[in-house]
Amino acid sequence: MPHLTSTDIAGRIEDLYGAPLADLEAHAQDQPPGMLSALLGMHDALALAERSIDFHRDQLARLVHPERQIGPHEVSHLLDGTRRLAEAVAVREAQATSVAAVLQSLARVPAPTSASPTPAPPAPAAPLMAQSAAHSR
Repeated sequence: MPHLTSTDIAGRIEDLYGAPLADLEAHAQDQPPGMLSALLGMHDALALAERSIDFHRDQLARLVHPERQIGPHEVSHLLDGTRRLAEAVAVREAQATSVAAVLQSLARVPAPTSASPTPAPPAPAAPLMAQSAAHSR
């Protein structure tokens, strides 16, 4: 499965629901929890993980800048930044995989057409046999 970004996921959610993400978020706030709110929550978690990756990557780049010396104090910051970056990448991968699998299992339901036949009413149930009031011996 190709790596999906929060932007890709947002596009898929918009395609599935036929509306911009901002409109869907506003709509979901007025509805009971359901698939839309779950997808939007997964998208938010994915976007947060991507921002975290960017932040920690930039922090590490500043720490290992060629003109900067790395002393014992900086080593602990490097290790912490590396750990946090790895955690953010793991979260992003888990969220992207999960939301992509959910989206792949869903399909947009076509709008009903006016030419579609109306379903026939169900057939009446067969009458029940009357039970005798006398008990059998």
